Amino acid sequence: MPLHLLPIRSAGAAENMATDFLLLKRYPETGDTPAARFRHYGWHRPAFTFGYSQKIAAVRAQLPGGGEDDPVSGNRLELCRRPTGGGVVDHRDDWTYALVIPRGHDLEAARAIESYRAIHQALADALAAQGANVRLQDPAGQPGAAAFLPLPDTGNSGDASRRRSGTNAAAPAAASVCFVQAEPFDVIDARTGQKIAGAAQKRTKNGLLFQGSVWCPAAEAALLPAPLPPPPLRRRVRSTATPFTTPSPPRSPACCVWKPKRHRGPTLPKANSMRSPGTTPRPNGTLFANPCRTRPA
Repeated sequence: MPLHLLPIRSAGAAENMATDFLLLKRYPETGDTPAARFRHYGWHRPAFTFGYSQKIAAVRAQLPGGGEDDPVSGNRLELCRRPTGGGVVDHRDDWTYALVIPRGHDLEAARAIESYRAIHQALADALAAQGANVRLQDPAGQPGAAAFLPLPDTGNSGDASRRRSGTNAAAPAAASVCFVQAEPFDVIDARTGQKIAGAAQKRTKNGLLFQGSVWCPAAEAALLPAPLPPPPLRRRVRSTATPFTTPSPPRSPACCVWKPKRHRGPTLPKANSMRSPGTTPRPNGTLFANPCRTRPA
């Protein structure tokens, strides 16, 4: 199945939620095989979203300042209902995305908890490739328990979705806050258990809408520290010093030390080698003519 990656853009809370829903309801198809759609986006102002089944009064009670103004920036908070379920999500410092799976795909036909696990496993693998120490929240700590446990707050919308997920649980009466407690198959920090990523789903006759959020501070805290030098290097460094000897400071190579040379002047041939016939050397090494020898006529 092809995948369409849509452009990144920022908008208000109402426009972002409407765009995600239209990607599910009225996306133009150009080929015989419908394509999956993926986008991630930003927010014009501080925003909160809440699930389709939540009560607005209960939601406002969970927001800072009663949902009027952001106590940090002073800007007015935006509040909007999502087409999917779930609790209250703070979008002031998160990475938000939407994935639409059309009808006919195995992931769309699977139960809600299975699609939730598969998509979050792909997200956890992507975070691990960036150096984050993450894993999925274990449902009840028992292998295979996910097949029998309902997904408490992932947004299984409508009776058809509840039948697919194998649960008839009603929507919660109180507004829950996302990233406070991890649900089964949420992405969490493997060391601290802090929730990093959550999501909500909605299934219709057009397919599956999956809205997810990655909490950036928690994801940054899960990054692993820089790796240490390899063990062979550490052993080699330790082997240069013993309890009985003190390692001497490193010496410069001989080729890098400059030594001045003494100037001896030009090298001249020995005086005796320059003697010509009719000359004898003086005691001090100089040459002089032999007065007793006569030149031939």
